[in-house]
Formats: sequence, structure tokens, C-alpha cells
Amino acid sequence: MTVQETSAGGESAGQQTATGKKPPSNRAHVIVIGNEKGGSGKSTTAMHLIVSLMKMGFKVGSLDIDARQGTLTRYVENRTAFNDRKGLHLPVPDHRPIYRSELPDANEAKIDERDRFTAALGEMVVSCNFVVMDCPGSDNYLSRLAHACADTLITPINDSFIDLDMLARIDPDTLEIKGPSIYAEMVWDARKRRAGIDGGTIDWIVMRNRLSHLDARNKRDIAEIVEKLAGRIRFRPAPGFGERVIYRELFLKGLTLLDLREKGIGIPMSMSHMAARQEVRSLLEVIGFTPADGEELPI
Repeated sequence: MTVQETSAGGESAGQQTATGKKPPSNRAHVIVIGNEKGGSGKSTTAMHLIVSLMKMGFKVGSLDIDARQGTLTRYVENRTAFNDRKGLHLPVPDHRPIYRSELPDANEAKIDERDRFTAALGEMVVSCNFVVMDCPGSDNYLSRLAHACADTLITPINDSFIDLDMLARIDPDTLEIKGPSIYAEMVWDARKRRAGIDGGTIDWIVMRNRLSHLDARNKRDIAEIVEKLAGRIRFRPAPGFGERVIYRELFLKGLTLLDLREKGIGIPMSMSHMAARQEVRSLLEVIGFTPADGEELPI
């Protein structure tokens, strides 16, 4: 199985081995899930990626940069509790929440946050194969630190013009792109910071989440705008997750769709579950997890 790395413009920049037998490099590959808008499915996306990587045999670390809301932290805690109740051994990541500083002085608070963030990430990049970070739906110093460390940045957006407004300003009459919006500008700054830190690039992927299962003009309009915008502000579009109840139900048990075939889970598979698993597979393939000969993705 290979992990396809891309440049910021989406062009191939080489491949790394991605089997459970060998780490992809001498340091962890950092995946950041970011968007300055809440409710776009960041934590669900993060947990499915974490479990996917663990099922491939990788050691995965996870950082909850949105520790005050703590959705990813509770997701991991729910998974641990489910293991304990059922006597199971579902894999669990090395997880740490990173809280915002409570120091009153702004400069001292930034130093405090930077030190705690870099200490946690510094340990994980040498002990893990992958680190997945879940960022808050707002702009703050910790989130910008996380974005600048990304090898791969995944931005889930709901399939609506409200979410699209975080990426670009759209003319209401012609639907033409007037220019990049606040989050796109923040990512541009993060790319410049990353290049200045180590000369690295950020592969940016925008996934359209909560897709309607019906064809509609709004859906087609957004798809067309996203394709145009991808070339303009340099990201790769990806299919996301549909509007399915199962994604919300699994949270309380700390489960993902990749766990449903494990013994002792107790959730029967349905056609809707199968369709949702295909959505996860499609996302993994766009990110760059492609099966080598004789191998399959773990879903």
C-alpha cells in the first residue's frame, strides 16, 4: 500500500511505503483536520482516518487542538470505555488534548501554548508513524500552529454556500469567484510558514461533507465552484461523507464504520452502512492510500 504525497499544487512529489511492516519515514506524517467553521464533520473525519491508519498497522498519535469542546477527546474516551464494557481490544491512538492557555498576558499565553503544543507534537513525531490533529472551528494561535505543521491538510465543508464562504467570496448573481476568503488566506499564510520552517509543502484537500443523496441544482453549482476554486487557491477536492445517522450514532460508542465487522461490536451491517463505508474508502483513496498488489484498504 502506498501513500501518495503531493505538492501544494497537487502534483506528485514521490511515494512512501505505507504498510504496517515499515514506517513511512523517519518522522510522523502530520494530518491536520481544519476549518474555521463548526459543524462540518472535522472530528468524525479525524476519527475515521485515525482508525483507518491503525487498522493498516501504523502507530497513530492524535492531538485535540479544540480541547475546550473536546469532541475528538470524548470520541477516544468513548472508544476506550466501549472496549472496557465489551472486553474488546479495538485499537486506540496515543491521544492528548491541548488546551488554550489561561495566562492573562497575551504574549505569555502564546509562549505557553507553543511550548505545550511543540512538546506533545515533538514526542509524537518520533514515536508514531502518523499524527492526526483536530482543529477548532475558529481562528486562534494553536490552530495556526497546527496548520503550519501539516503535511496533509483536510478541510471538511458542508455542501452549502454558507460553508463555501469560508473559502471564497462568491458573486450572488453570477456565482463567479470574486476572491479567496478568510480561511483560504489563513491556509496561504500557513503554507508560507511551513516553507520557512523546513522548506516543506502542505497538500490541501477539501472534502464536501453531508452530501445530499439527491441530485439538485445547489449541489451541482457547488461542485462546479469547488472545481474552479481548486485550481485558483491550490487544493484537491475530495468526496466526503453523506448525511447519514450512523456517523452520529457511532460517536457514543467511540466506533467508526471500519469497526462494524469486528466480533463483539453488536451492530448489524445494513445497505446504508455499506454505502457509508464506500464513502470512507473513496476519501482514503483521494488522500493517497491506494492498495498495492494483493492488498486491500481496511474497510
